[in-house]
Amino acid sequence: MKQKYERPTIRKMNTGLMNKFGTRTDFDPVESIDGVAVKDLVEQYGSPVFVLSEKQIRRNYQAALRSFKTRYPKVQFAWSYKTNYLNAVCKVFHQEGSWAEVVSGFEYHKALGNGVAGHQIIFNGPDKKEADLILAIENHSLIHIDHFDELYLLIQLTERINKTAKVAIRVNFDTGVYPIWDRFGFNYENGQAWTAINKIAKANKMELVGLHCHIGTFMLSTAAYAVAAAKLCQLALKCKNELQNPLQYLDLGGGFPSTNTLKGAYLPGVDTVPSVEDFAEAITNTILEAGFATNELPLLILESGRVLIDDAGYLIGSVLANKRLSDGRRATIFDFGINILFTSNWYDHKISVAKESGQYTEETVLFGPLCMNIDVIRESIMLPLLERGDQVVVHKVGAYNMTQWMQFINMRPAVVLIDQQVKSHLIRKPENLDYLEMMEVVPDYLKT
Repeated sequence: MKQKYERPTIRKMNTGLMNKFGTRTDFDPVESIDGVAVKDLVEQYGSPVFVLSEKQIRRNYQAALRSFKTRYPKVQFAWSYKTNYLNAVCKVFHQEGSWAEVVSGFEYHKALGNGVAGHQIIFNGPDKKEADLILAIENHSLIHIDHFDELYLLIQLTERINKTAKVAIRVNFDTGVYPIWDRFGFNYENGQAWTAINKIAKANKMELVGLHCHIGTFMLSTAAYAVAAAKLCQLALKCKNELQNPLQYLDLGGGFPSTNTLKGAYLPGVDTVPSVEDFAEAITNTILEAGFATNELPLLILESGRVLIDDAGYLIGSVLANKRLSDGRRATIFDFGINILFTSNWYDHKISVAKESGQYTEETVLFGPLCMNIDVIRESIMLPLLERGDQVVVHKVGAYNMTQWMQFINMRPAVVLIDQQVKSHLIRKPENLDYLEMMEVVPDYLKT
């Protein structure tokens, strides 16, 4: 067969960063995901398509739970709905024993719809509607108060409906990582948190049951969690000693990173990101040494999302075209862009070809199909030569892409779950025009 012509170019050799085994070789093809062929997935569900591995989700959850439970006697995970709130995904986590952590009314209703008991739903966030708060009170959910206005509203609501609310406050503090996430919750250092606690203690129908913090996202410092845990413990002991109000739990939030590589990072994430065990060691040691009596150790709650699902998600896409840019660089255009791969704004995702390719590789710019210049998937990546219709697999896309994706120019694709018996299931249909126009209303005068 006649070889496709490629004009000769001069390029510098790029062998990748060295590790203890030699040079990196990331060009191995990924022809299947969990035993299901990529070409079969595309044939059945179209391209692009998101694919989630149930086996990897369960493996991640069980490993994270083991990391904490082998170090601390009372641990409970609460699945972060905003990370990926597809019902099939949430149900997998709930089957594993996870509670639900939600930050909006519609997420709260999704958790109830997924069969989560009210007392196993943690309601976070600054935007809780009055009707949602009443429902949370009636369901005995754990309401994490974010600001004084919400506190005052809750006091009024509990008096009006004559029911007691189980509450915690979100606390922010200086952990040595900047900028401080002080937009949410009550500040520890300036006394706001203690003021809020005292107001709750004086309320007739408020039961303070816990303390909560969430110090940041994609956190790379285990020491910051140790500082956060220490300050929460100090506040909890103060509640017990000065208010005679021992707390039931401490919620350290989420923020643990996946092994994705951040844009601009010198080394890849797999070599630099702390493990869940590293975070578990820092947090549990701090609580165990804080001064609680053995029989009064608080329940430790964790709201991890990204670290539990990022590497369980893949995006399969196809090549639309190749071209040469004005400066001579090779560019490849795919049928997916930043509209559905939102995390490409801050990650350099690993991208693999889905078939055996030649040894020749070239530095390539990867674009999406959108008619906007910012639709760049990777600024620079070494890839074998690809042709129109070839598939690629984008790795570690399970977190946030299916909640932050946009319907823009192209509609959102199907999402598939591969179960533990190597069978694929459609868990979200691809969008169509009927779905897109379902909420539109055309005034009568424009119909003729």
